[in-house]
Amino acid sequence: MDTAYPFVAGAVLRTARTYPNLDPATGRPLGDVGRAGADEVDAAVRAAASAQPAWAAATPEQRGRVLTRVGDLVDRDREQLARLESQDTGKPLSQARTDATVAARYFRFYGHVVDAYHGSQIPLGPDVHAYTVREPYGIVGSIVAWNYPLQLASRALAAATAVGNAVVLKPADETPRTALALARLCTEAGMPPGVVGVVTGLGAEAGAALAAHPLVAHLGFVGSTETGRLVAHAAADRVVPTVLELGGKSAHVVLADADLDRAAEVVTRSLLQNAGQTCSAGSRLVVHESVREPLVDRLVRRFAATTLGPGLEDRDLGPLVSPRQQERVRGYVEGAASGVLRVGGGPPQEDRLGGGSYWLPTLLDGVDPDDPVAREEVFGPVLVTHPFVDEEEAVALANGTDYGLLAAVWTRDVARAHRMASALEAGQVFVNGYGAGGGVELPFGGVGRSGHGREKGLAALDALTRVKTVVVRLD
Repeated sequence: MDTAYPFVAGAVLRTARTYPNLDPATGRPLGDVGRAGADEVDAAVRAAASAQPAWAAATPEQRGRVLTRVGDLVDRDREQLARLESQDTGKPLSQARTDATVAARYFRFYGHVVDAYHGSQIPLGPDVHAYTVREPYGIVGSIVAWNYPLQLASRALAAATAVGNAVVLKPADETPRTALALARLCTEAGMPPGVVGVVTGLGAEAGAALAAHPLVAHLGFVGSTETGRLVAHAAADRVVPTVLELGGKSAHVVLADADLDRAAEVVTRSLLQNAGQTCSAGSRLVVHESVREPLVDRLVRRFAATTLGPGLEDRDLGPLVSPRQQERVRGYVEGAASGVLRVGGGPPQEDRLGGGSYWLPTLLDGVDPDDPVAREEVFGPVLVTHPFVDEEEAVALANGTDYGLLAAVWTRDVARAHRMASALEAGQVFVNGYGAGGGVELPFGGVGRSGHGREKGLAALDALTRVKTVVVRLD
């Protein structure tokens, strides 16, 4: 088994220390991971500082051409990347293949749109020429989570490098391998060595060193709200901008006129994708009392029919990422002080799944909105339901957490859909559908404890550049 070492200035950087990378389906080692510290992070940042000016001086067309080549190489290596992703995270192989497809899309999207990304002229009069230009920050430090490592690395690298930044990426402790493979593809595509660096290791060591490095001019973080506070504190200490994409407790609001069959299908898919380990998972069901029982019955049947297995077996549901995560889910479910357990509630009892961090799809019906399992992010395949009787109560329940990442409204009434979308406190609102993560083109981010700033779409380029205003007197 190979060791996944940091990738700095286009080459492997061997570290003196390592730690084991464990398969969440079996608990057995997949290999070792290089444990980078302050020295390795400094080497990566300084390599980025050397490479960034020339990269920023390239034309948007030149940078875009390299990015689209990266997308082609990701497609070329799609199966290999998907298998690494599936092994590291435990997610079903078909979901990992989708992740690889989306990763290629990030590079193509930003490779194409950067040609049309520019400043603007400000009309102040015939004797003044005022205009704005967008400039890269320089070095972007990006720390990403373990649930979608390939997608998260791709969206961080593609957007930042498209506008002339260099990036030092810290992947999650548990899932480093696809980020390293992606960095090598960037080099193969023609990105100058140093423009993309990957430092593997523990968050408290490599992540903290990256957030505190004086040459890092912008920070991006995807992960828990608790760790996001630490990153924001480090950014504030150095007065650098940051984009935080944190947790979620997103609600499906199902009104009495909803299509229940379609809602049941989408609610199930949005919750069970990646074993519920998605910040934007629809983990709360706010449902009108008149359709509560028929919808819950549909969901119970779907949950009970779910098949489980290792990611490479490509069943409906893979394991949670680690035994620690499994115990976190157990604590919330077994500690629930309200609600009726309708299905699931624990690990599967199949002998063949022994040693893996599995959890059955779980539905807790009629949970008190103040119960921790209803207010806090469980990050597992656990759905709670809240009944309501009128629209005002539905909005209050949906907004009744500290998070605000996604929401969905299910209704055939177009006016009501727009009214609800306006009232819901979330960064994205879907009507009669749901997109956990929301698509490459759609600005993505939250309010409240879900973070601030936006990724994806053109909004990501705004976050990764600063505006310079130039005013020229013509008289």
